[in-house]
Amino acid sequence: MYIANMALAKSAVIFLMMLMILCGVSMAAVYTVGDSTGWTIGPDYKKWANSKKFHNGDTLVFNYNSQVHNAMQMKPQDYNSCTTSSPIAVYTSGSDRITLKGSTHYYFICGFPGHCQSGQKVNINITTPSTASQQTPTASQKIDLDR
Repeated sequence: MYIANMALAKSAVIFLMMLMILCGVSMAAVYTVGDSTGWTIGPDYKKWANSKKFHNGDTLVFNYNSQVHNAMQMKPQDYNSCTTSSPIAVYTSGSDRITLKGSTHYYFICGFPGHCQSGQKVNINITTPSTASQQTPTASQKIDLDR
């Protein structure tokens, strides 16, 4: 009985380890854009975004005064030129939560006149796992549970 339970326990551990390796273990992060300052004119959002590693499943939180700001998801060319006429999405709640998924870049600006030109814009670059971290381990990399 003891040997059967040990074998079952080892099988369960191996299965869980392989599942973690194949699926990639990660916890989604929540990022408040601009940290404690929030979404407003003034912060260096390029510096803020470059200091983070964003992944699919992470959530961005835009906190701002909705009477004087909004958040607009844009195409790259509209982001670069601060053109607000064709947004992908417009957020106006003052506390918007956006889950990152499926794209390598997200581009956001404030659509109020002059705000984007004053630097209220952020380019979120999704970090994709390297192909090496997604590969199944070789026999020499597997943990020997029989020791």
